[in-house]
Amino acid sequence: MPKIVRNALSPVKIRLLSRAGRYADGNGLHLVVDDRGAKRWVLRTLVHGKRRDMGLGSLSIVSLAEARKRAAAYRLVARDGGDPIAERRQANRPVLTFKEAAEAVHASHSKGWKNPKHRDQWINTLRDYAFETIGAKRVNSITTSDVLRVLTPIWLEKPETARRVRQRMRTVLDWAKAAGHRDGDNPVEGVGDGLPKQKNRAEHHAALPYAELYPFLTALHESAAYDTTKLALEFLILTATRTGEVIGAQWSEIDTKAKTWTIPAERMKTQREHRVPLSDRCMAILKQARKLSGKTYVFPGADNDTPLSNMAFLMALRRMGHDVTAHGFRSAFRDWAAERTTFPREVCEAALAHSNPDKVEAAYLRSDLFEQRRALMDKWARHAATPVKSQISGRKARKSA
Repeated sequence: MPKIVRNALSPVKIRLLSRAGRYADGNGLHLVVDDRGAKRWVLRTLVHGKRRDMGLGSLSIVSLAEARKRAAAYRLVARDGGDPIAERRQANRPVLTFKEAAEAVHASHSKGWKNPKHRDQWINTLRDYAFETIGAKRVNSITTSDVLRVLTPIWLEKPETARRVRQRMRTVLDWAKAAGHRDGDNPVEGVGDGLPKQKNRAEHHAALPYAELYPFLTALHESAAYDTTKLALEFLILTATRTGEVIGAQWSEIDTKAKTWTIPAERMKTQREHRVPLSDRCMAILKQARKLSGKTYVFPGADNDTPLSNMAFLMALRRMGHDVTAHGFRSAFRDWAAERTTFPREVCEAALAHSNPDKVEAAYLRSDLFEQRRALMDKWARHAATPVKSQISGRKARKSA
């Protein structure tokens, strides 16, 4: 059997070596002397059955003792089935700061976000509330106490914002672990006990009571808002759709013969195409809009080539003195449908393009309940066009009968 060489080199022998060549110390460790006399350490070992040479550094930096120590550690990795070269490359990889990691996550995720406002808000919340405190810290050194320092000042003062910051910090640090920049648990998971209980868990959109819809629409048409804004806001209310869906509506989506508006999947929050039945009043609105609008958008902005501003409805409502949101009219519709109609819940939810949370029920309910929704939306349009006194009288007459 060949003689096993161990610790064949010594500091004295190394100092005397001058001829170019490869000198074994044992266990795969070699000192390589090049033609110019420079000396460096190389470890030869088996990685997944293949012979690999791994540089351990120059003799001027790495001593014999240190070279043996490194060689032993890397041999152990290889013996356990690992790749010491890959592990060293990973260990030497620069660790990102929290700011760098957040920007990397934002860049990769933003490609799938359809809403530019949400895309900007995602990174802006971290920039405004987290970067100053932990932005410069390496992600592998961030602890639960760091997370608490970010959240504590805003946890009670701005509860909704604080929850968003916490969720986005969790996303960034989860990504950092998956990308190999940190180990262990996510420190955001451990902050629960260190924060006081928030009172306002949910912030709902301010909504107009459905009984006030007729006088509101009357006031809207008498207001100083632009005609396009008036028509678009009423169209939003009568279709129970979202602001982005209405201001982005295009004539190519409207089927006047079928009295249907088909919103493509890419413009829907649920990422599914949504058919909207149009009442007679909606058709009249579209007829008026056709006289005012451009070629592409049903409710265009001032230049006729771009959509109406997403602030147009909010500004019109404020000028009218109403502390409500455009989105709140969807809540008004849902309250009215529940309290003043006998339509099934699934029809009302389908009118709002809500996803069915019951996965089993959703699997069996393949229809979009379109004809029932048409009847529901026609009734909603009649409610909007009926004075309050007439609505009360009508209900009393039905009870008497």
